[in-house]
Amino acid sequence: MWAFGDYDAVATEVVGGLGPVLVDAAGVQPGHRVLDVAAGSGNAAIPAADRGARVTAADLTPELLDVGARRAARRGLHLRWIEADAEFLPFADGEFDTVLSCVGVMFAPFHQPVADELLRVTRPGGTIALINWTPEGFIGRMFATMKDFVPAPPPGARPGPLWGTEAHVRELLGDGVARLTAERRRLRVDRFADAEQFRDFFKQFYGPTIAAYRGLADDPDRTAALDRALVDLARAAGADTGTMEWEYLLVVAQRR
Repeated sequence: MWAFGDYDAVATEVVGGLGPVLVDAAGVQPGHRVLDVAAGSGNAAIPAADRGARVTAADLTPELLDVGARRAARRGLHLRWIEADAEFLPFADGEFDTVLSCVGVMFAPFHQPVADELLRVTRPGGTIALINWTPEGFIGRMFATMKDFVPAPPPGARPGPLWGTEAHVRELLGDGVARLTAERRRLRVDRFADAEQFRDFFKQFYGPTIAAYRGLADDPDRTAALDRALVDLARAAGADTGTMEWEYLLVVAQRR
């Protein structure tokens, strides 16, 4: 799904500011061993490497890893880019000082195995830092809006925006962390002139939205209904003013 369209356009043109925020919050320093899980095209991995960290970027989508590798190379940065499933990370126990994920692991369908892997590959005393969209924020509401237009998830799967609630993250990480802070913040998005432009951009570039429309390809009435629903959502969030505020949860935890 994430190879549909061009997620890198979303990562760079819309949410590019999140990666540096996460790297700052995690306290990444030169020489740190850093893993970015569900890294996409490197929204957090590349800023971490720019700090002098030794960075590994892992993602299920090789197309996005290729884009990130080319961008890093143009900047003279050296990272490891590895195709990997967040539920089965191919790394040793305690291999990393810092483990990051920027609106990434929240989209894995099964949450606890992912949380267990984040803990496993972080050294004792190391840092786990996450940015996730909240259920109440714009992207959380967008997924709630699209729910009626997509097939049911597999049994046992949980909604991604749950990762944007402090209680859920605390439950997932449990006794594996000694300290955890969580802060709701907002990303200012001024990429879109109006609600229709938002819809058309996400319809063209954002994998989950593209997948929803592909599933409706033979149903023009439901396609039109999804068109209207996304415009209404964006308009209610202020898209027609040229600026929206998208809420996310910033989590920083210390591995026990």
